[in-house]
Amino acid sequence: MLEIKTPKTHKAKRALEKRAPKLVENAKKTLILHGTKTSNVLNAVLAQIYHLKKGLAVKFSRRNDKIQPFEITGQTSLEFFSLKTDCSLFVFGSHSKKRPNNLILGRMYDHHIYDLVEVGVENFKPIESFKYDKNIAPRQGSKPLFAFIGELFETVDELKHLKEVLLDHFRGEVVENLNLTGVDRVYVCTAISSSTVLFKHCAIRLKKSGQIKNVSRNELQGKIGKIYMPDQQVGDLALTSNIKGLKRERRESKTKKEDIDDSSTKKRKTESQ
Repeated sequence: MLEIKTPKTHKAKRALEKRAPKLVENAKKTLILHGTKTSNVLNAVLAQIYHLKKGLAVKFSRRNDKIQPFEITGQTSLEFFSLKTDCSLFVFGSHSKKRPNNLILGRMYDHHIYDLVEVGVENFKPIESFKYDKNIAPRQGSKPLFAFIGELFETVDELKHLKEVLLDHFRGEVVENLNLTGVDRVYVCTAISSSTVLFKHCAIRLKKSGQIKNVSRNELQGKIGKIYMPDQQVGDLALTSNIKGLKRERRESKTKKEDIDDSSTKKRKTESQ
């Protein structure tokens, strides 16, 4: 018979009640792990993911030599860490000559590996490299929006799978009502090809509704709108020497000048006589 262990402390009891099955499940947590070898780019990517999922992520800074998600012998330690931290999602980063800046996104079911997605990181730019207002930085508990651009997300099986995994990783807590102040960022995923996807993180600024900028109403003229026109750079204009219209104007001005000169010479002759 199986031995049932009862918690001996209140802390252990609360921990077991937190992990017990519920009608409404808690938000999924993500376990972030380093492989045997990682690069500076990959370390920055893992740090950014932890920053974006702060409060729903657990990050291990120590390297893990025994974890190999795609091999059965290398899944034991990963499943143990998942059970220990109560994380049903994980991100594993590794770097090698054949697979540089390799990132594996995975999902768990009952703390056993359910599915995996392997991607490579290229042209990574951290949030700190952009100029932005600190008031619009990602906040804990905010709900991000996702925009998937490209029909390949609906036709290619690999990109369909990637779309499901990304939504599951960044979904956060499932709520019935949403406050607009919590919608402060959006992830834009653009499918360039079946093997290349651009992933961008953008901030959202909320403005007062019912107001349109630079638009006013007048009883006589009705609705009036103002548009911005940049200063005209004369030096950047294309050469207009070959335009027929200008040639015609030059010819007309030339003939007018000749007529004026002829009339002035005739006048001088009459005066001299």
